[in-house]
Amino acid sequence: MDSVGVAAAAPDAGPGPAWQSKCPWGAPNTTSISCSLADVMSEQLAKELQLEEENAAFPEVVAAAEGPFITGENIDTSSDLMLAQMLQMEFDKEYDAQLRREEKKINGDSKVSISFENYRKVHPYDSDSSEDEVDWQDTRHDPYRADKPTTTPRRGFIGKGKDITTKHDEVVCGRKNTARMENFAPEFQVGDGIGMDLKLSNQVFNALKQHAYSEERRSARLHEKKEHSTAEKAVDPKTRLLLYKMVNSGMLETITGCISTGKESVVFHAYGGNATEEKVIPPECAIKVFKTTLNEFKNRDKYIKDDYRFKDRFSKLNPRKIIRMWAEKEMHNLTRMQNAGIPCPQVVILKKHVLVMSFIGQDQVPAPKLKDVTLSSEDMKKAYYQILNMMQQLYKECNLVHADLSEYNMLWHDGKVWLIDVSQSVEPTHPHGLEFLFRDCRNVSQFFQKGGVAEALNERELFNAVSGLNITADNEVDFQAEIEALEKMNEDHVQNHGKKLSTFSSDGDPPIYDE
Repeated sequence: MDSVGVAAAAPDAGPGPAWQSKCPWGAPNTTSISCSLADVMSEQLAKELQLEEENAAFPEVVAAAEGPFITGENIDTSSDLMLAQMLQMEFDKEYDAQLRREEKKINGDSKVSISFENYRKVHPYDSDSSEDEVDWQDTRHDPYRADKPTTTPRRGFIGKGKDITTKHDEVVCGRKNTARMENFAPEFQVGDGIGMDLKLSNQVFNALKQHAYSEERRSARLHEKKEHSTAEKAVDPKTRLLLYKMVNSGMLETITGCISTGKESVVFHAYGGNATEEKVIPPECAIKVFKTTLNEFKNRDKYIKDDYRFKDRFSKLNPRKIIRMWAEKEMHNLTRMQNAGIPCPQVVILKKHVLVMSFIGQDQVPAPKLKDVTLSSEDMKKAYYQILNMMQQLYKECNLVHADLSEYNMLWHDGKVWLIDVSQSVEPTHPHGLEFLFRDCRNVSQFFQKGGVAEALNERELFNAVSGLNITADNEVDFQAEIEALEKMNEDHVQNHGKKLSTFSSDGDPPIYDE
C-alpha cells in the first residue's frame, strides 16, 4: 500500500432505532479526509492554510490590501525617481509613527497634552479617519480659543442705515484695545481678556500702556544697575576683570577674600606678587574697591566739587567719573601723608576705581580699629599724643584736613596708630575745610576724654593747637561763628586772587595755578 492512512475510517453504522443516531451521547459521525504524508509535509499547503486563517481572522487587512496602495506590481519600478519617492513615503510614515508614539508617551493620561502635528511629514496621519473629526492635538484649531475681533474696513464703517457701525463704536474699540494688550511686554501679565470678551475703554488702555512702558523701563534700569554696580560683598563684571588682570600680570598672587565693607567701598585681602623695578609690592595687600552704585556719593560731592585740585574736572552730570576721581583723590592724599612720614597704607597702584595698598595687619587678620581695641592708660595716652602730632603734620606739612577723623578710621598696629580712609580729605583752603577740622577735633577730644586721658584737650583748644589760629571765644556757638567768618574770607580771597600757593612739596597732584 503506497499511502498511509492518518485517520481510521469510522465503522459502518448497523441497523438500529432512529433515536440512537440522534443521541447526544453517541459517537459523532465524522468523515476524515485521508491524505498522503507528502501532502502533509508540503510547504505550499502550509502557506495556503495560514493565509486562509489570517483572512478569516482579519478580513479588513485583506480589504485594505486591495486598495490603491503603491506596490511593486501596479507601478513602473524602473524609474529611480519613483523608487526614491516610494522610499521617502515609507520613511515619512515611519517618522510619523515615531512622533505619535512620543506623543502618547509624553502625554499619558494628562488632561493637558502636547502635539507634534506641525512636525509630521504626512497629513493627516490616519487615512481612514473621518473628515468631520477634530484633531484635539492640533493647537492651530483650538475650539476653545476665542477669535480675535475683526477689523473694520478701510472706509471706517460697516453696515448700512440703522445697523451702521463706525470705528469709533464703544464695543468695537473696547475689543480692539483688549486685543492690542497682547503687544505689551511678556513680563506684563494681561490675562485672557479676549476669551472673556473684555472691552477696555481708550482711557483705561492708555493708562495700562503707559504703566507697561514704565515697568519695562524700570526692569531694564534695575537689570543694568545690577550688572554694572557692586553689591554688598561682590564686584561687577568690569571690576572683576580688573582684578583678573592684576593677578594675571603677576602683580598679585591671589585674592583671598573680603575683610571689610563700608558705605562707599569694599576692601579685599590679597597676597602680593613679583616686585618690579618700578613698583615695590608688599607681601600682603589691601584692595579697596569703590562702590559704583552712586547711592552714597550723591550727598558727598561737597568734599570734591570745591577741592581746588579737582574742581575743574568735576562734573555732576557724569557721576561715574566722580567715583574714579574719588579713588584718585585718596591715592594723592595717601601719597602726601606717606611723604610726610605719617603712618598710613602705602599706595601700590590705582586702576580706575580699584586702589591697591599695603595691608595693615598680619596673616590676613586686619589691625583692629581704635574703638575695638582695649588699651592701657599708658598706651591710651601715647595714642592721644601721636594723633595730636599726626593732625598737626597733616594740617601743616601735608596741607590736608582729614574731614572724617574718628576712632572708626584709626587702626592700632605695632604699638602705634595708623590713619586710613582719606578719600574725603580736603585742603584747609576748602570752603568748609575749617569746619571739617573742628568736627575732627570734637570726635578725637570726646573719644580720649571718655577713655580716661586727663591730658586730652577740648575741641576748641585742640583746634587752636592744630591750626595755630588762636581763636578766642567763650562758647562753642561764637567759636563756630568765627570759623565760618574765616571760611568766608578765605573763599572771597580765592575767588578774587586765585588759589594760595602751597608751601609743601608736590607729589604729582594736578598742577596748582596762581592768578
